[in-house]
Amino acid sequence: MAEQPALQADRVPPEVRARVEELRRLIQRYNYEYYVLNAPTVSDAEYDALMLELRRWEEQYPELVTPDSPTQRVGAPPAEGFATVQHEIPMLSLGNVFSDGEIRAWAERVYRLSGRQDVEFVTEPKVDGLAVSLLYRDGVLVRGATRGDGYTGEDVTNNVRTIRMIPLRLYPPEGVIVPPVLEVRGEVYMNVRDFERLNRERGEQGLPLFANPRNAAAGSLRQLDPSVTASRPLRFAAWDIGLWEGTEPPATHLATLEFLRQLQIPVVPDYRLCRSVDEVIAECHRWQERRDALEFEADGVVIKVNDRALYQALGVVGREPRGATAYKFPAHEKTTIVRDVIWSVGRTGKLTPVAVLEPVEIGGVIVERATLHNEEEIRRLGLLIGDAVVVQRRGDVIPKVVATIPQRRDGDERPVDIPRQCPVCGAHTIRLEGEVDRYCPNPNCPARLKASVRHFASRNAMDIEGLGEKISDLFVDLGIIRSLPDLYEIDWARVLQLEGFGPKKVENLRKAIEASKNRPFARFLFALGIRHVGERNAQLLADHFRSIDRLMEATIDELLQIPGFGPAVAQSVFEFFREPKNREMIERFRRLGVRMAEEEAAAVATVQGPLAGKTVVLTGRLETLTRSQAEELLRRAGAHVTDSVSRKTDYVFAGADPGSKYVRAQQLGVPILGEEDLLRMLRESGIEVEAAARS
Repeated sequence: MAEQPALQADRVPPEVRARVEELRRLIQRYNYEYYVLNAPTVSDAEYDALMLELRRWEEQYPELVTPDSPTQRVGAPPAEGFATVQHEIPMLSLGNVFSDGEIRAWAERVYRLSGRQDVEFVTEPKVDGLAVSLLYRDGVLVRGATRGDGYTGEDVTNNVRTIRMIPLRLYPPEGVIVPPVLEVRGEVYMNVRDFERLNRERGEQGLPLFANPRNAAAGSLRQLDPSVTASRPLRFAAWDIGLWEGTEPPATHLATLEFLRQLQIPVVPDYRLCRSVDEVIAECHRWQERRDALEFEADGVVIKVNDRALYQALGVVGREPRGATAYKFPAHEKTTIVRDVIWSVGRTGKLTPVAVLEPVEIGGVIVERATLHNEEEIRRLGLLIGDAVVVQRRGDVIPKVVATIPQRRDGDERPVDIPRQCPVCGAHTIRLEGEVDRYCPNPNCPARLKASVRHFASRNAMDIEGLGEKISDLFVDLGIIRSLPDLYEIDWARVLQLEGFGPKKVENLRKAIEASKNRPFARFLFALGIRHVGERNAQLLADHFRSIDRLMEATIDELLQIPGFGPAVAQSVFEFFREPKNREMIERFRRLGVRMAEEEAAAVATVQGPLAGKTVVLTGRLETLTRSQAEELLRRAGAHVTDSVSRKTDYVFAGADPGSKYVRAQQLGVPILGEEDLLRMLRESGIEVEAAARS
């Protein structure tokens, strides 16, 4: 019995084995020519004949079938979910620059940190898709994973195998050695023409349309059934390597891309070596000018230090490498017509005007609405309903009306009605003294409740996974949630009766809501949605009072003692906790087991060091730490971190390009220290700065 596999293998004639290997190599080459080079050297009929011959040999000799055979691209059954993958080398995100001046400033930092003026750069288009990692062992694709949060992604191996541009096995040319372990990183995307054809077909079938090529690519790759992914026109472009074991990697980024090309791995198109920052800027302008003519969506140009050793030596700030950045194209602008203005109601009752537009495509997205911010902005623009306007999709995300075109008026335009009543509940609107916004004062307004629930469940607040906008709004509409504490007293038997809510989904949501009871006190305070209390002020309140009971009894004078708290913030917090309905809400949360106090810990007063008890402000860009890392380390060192400079401020730590806080500190005579001072004082306080910077 032990010899059976050997006997089975021996039955395959050597010439058949050689022919099968030749067929696989030929099919891979023709796939590369067709899908990557767009220059096929054989007809479709010839290609189909080779594939048919390979299938027949594998049917006759099943022992020849291997996972990397071109016949095995689609074959895995649908999965129940995606397994997680830990990236051994984090897939970092890039920082952004938006102008020639910012490109020069970034390059100058590279020159300064490297101590060199002869640094070379490589530019390449920033393909707008989904970042993935491809892991090859001994030349065979063994894993595909999404970027995820940069540290943990999803295993999409069976899906990436269906993308014909991605080699299942690497066939190096003579003289080229493939390392035993090679991780290729790149972008899964969809060409604009393929995207338009896919949407046209979906429209004819009555299926929902994808918003843009990026969403189409991401949605297609993250299918539990690989056959669905295989039916979508996905493409791949490599832009770097990750793991590399067993041999010496290329010395430059340019050589890395050339190496991948030799292995018939598609790489980002038209990358260029630049020997000066002027050449980099010229390349960015060239890409920007041809942006709309590209076959694929690109939202910028990636700029990388060419020398890989220098790139590594420059290190990382937060989650961004210092040796690379992305020049982002200016937001797209288009002209369209304002058909109406409606008013949305937020969790604080603020009414925000929204322009209803004649649909217009901006940056690959159909835009039908754009923010107008407030009634003062409407007056500033001189906006009338029916106006032709310029709409900008700022940062390629949030559409905004930036200008009107009065010359195109024909006399049929009409003024925008400013609501004296809430458009949702009918309550009379109010304007607070000194503010430009209009508010609905009704705390029971359904729109306010929906927005409050969404905020309460959001990632930076109570972080309730699975409770998104659609579900939370549905629960409010059905009366399942009538107040925030109702989240912890949901009638799950009723929810199970709703369409689309199976036992597993309901149980996962129930567990997520239950787990949120133990979030840190500061997150709970932020989740309450108190006016003027964002994440920073919520943390300051939690640090200062440490329990909800102490906070509820705080006076305005006590609140004003918190560094950075002015009269408006103090008054807002004071009034919130004096409101009987809010106090009743807090007591309900308490009875339901929600954590409303800081865990017992050493008091700040016991912290020793030069920062203990000091009030500090950060301004400008730090090279070693991100802003959030610096703030956290300062708090651990016993300092109070505030947003504004006052006479109570002990130190202002200024990084590169400081802003108005720097000027204010000079005016008040507050000591201004640099980043080196910050790092020194943190170390003197017992803080391990280097370990924090790597995290």
